[in-house]
Amino acid sequence: MADTSQSLVNLERRDDGVAVLTLENPKVNALSSAVLRQLQAAAESLIETPPGAVVITGGERVFAAGADITEFAGPDEARVIGRLFHDALNAVAAIPRATIAAVAGFALGGGCELALACDFRMATPKTRFGQPEILLGIIPGGGGTQRLARLVGPARAKDMIFTGRQVRADEALAMGLADRVVEAEELHAEALAWAAALASGAVSAQGSAKAAIDQGLDGSLATGLELEQGRFVEVFATDDARIGVAAFLEHGPGHADFTGR
Repeated sequence: MADTSQSLVNLERRDDGVAVLTLENPKVNALSSAVLRQLQAAAESLIETPPGAVVITGGERVFAAGADITEFAGPDEARVIGRLFHDALNAVAAIPRATIAAVAGFALGGGCELALACDFRMATPKTRFGQPEILLGIIPGGGGTQRLARLVGPARAKDMIFTGRQVRADEALAMGLADRVVEAEELHAEALAWAAALASGAVSAQGSAKAAIDQGLDGSLATGLELEQGRFVEVFATDDARIGVAAFLEHGPGHADFTGR
């Protein structure tokens, strides 16, 4: 039986408002059931008490290599593992702040799906994305068929999922799977700087915009516009809206000191 008391996901809240979630399950950061439970708990704590922004990272050679294959057996086990993946990654996606996956090395299977649950993905020239489940005779079960298709389009998603091939950083950037590519030695610092810049902004409004975009993708344009209208009205009740409008009227754009409330 796995030692569930072991810390496999580390959560650090920094003074600059950035929270860093680090996977720590050597050697390849397999997303075992224990890791998924701890990841869900960490994400839920960030939902309950949001930081300014979040960076999610793994090892230097492997971001996350996917599910723990030793836990696979039959349909009953697949149902349990699939639910754990959905619960954990849905919690990550629901964090009401900008989330950045800092992807060093391989992000395969569930690791790619974790990156897909983030708002942005920063890669290095050595990063490889992939959904190789087909090579085991199965399909992605952690949201890959849905989030990947929404991000890069159904044809590109089918290509990656049907073949199980790995996508290099340059191709990932071209198709929109990666948002930025930096040198490996700069990845951590660049991801933290990006997150800190976001954390210094109107994070409450960012959260509202994120919810409108993500929830709007699940329905029609008309439904999405209604969602946007509701969020647009709600955000005017925040301190940041009052601060931002007042600063704009007095000094012009770019001079507001937001509080995040």
